[in-house]
Amino acid sequence: MDTLSSAQLLAAQVRSVLGDGPFDPPGGWTHMGAVICDTSFQARRKYRSTILPRLLQLQAAWPDAVTVRGFRNRLATEDLAIAMNFNSPSRVATAHAITELLAARGVDTRDDLHEWLGHQDNRAALRTVKGVGPKSVDYIGNLVGRSQVAVDTHLRSFAATAGVAGLTYAELRAVYEEAAALLGHEPGGLEHAVWRFKAQAG
Repeated sequence: MDTLSSAQLLAAQVRSVLGDGPFDPPGGWTHMGAVICDTSFQARRKYRSTILPRLLQLQAAWPDAVTVRGFRNRLATEDLAIAMNFNSPSRVATAHAITELLAARGVDTRDDLHEWLGHQDNRAALRTVKGVGPKSVDYIGNLVGRSQVAVDTHLRSFAATAGVAGLTYAELRAVYEEAAALLGHEPGGLEHAVWRFKAQAG
């Protein structure tokens, strides 16, 4: 008898726990200030109670930051830690660095970033920013409408329950992508369904 592959094990776990879907992808943002701050501030924080309200407030307070250029102008004259009500110098620095990189590369809107992230050299450039790892690159892609798997602790825990453990980031992302294909789901939709389930369970 053939041994089930990691993707088959994960797909079986998805069917058992989450059903057959459909699984809606994350909505993301059209406001680039929110995209950049979501990416910079969300790691290891409770998203719904800590991050989301601050992003909604930022979007309302800085409507001109809908573009990278507008957000950069705000950062030149105002304190992002105060605007986000979030005292973390390292995360503020990451947001500033992402903004400078995107501005230097001519990326201004959600559509610009969506297209820009389609090139591996651009994804590699984003990784040069301190505080931006592979998960952040996939995560920011989902925020602008790309269907990607951003592997975090929730996705690792869910996979481990299915018997899929000990994989690198890239390996586990590939397993999720293959499981999504087996089940007929978009990768980003499957990722978000698993994330929501684990976040609510936690």
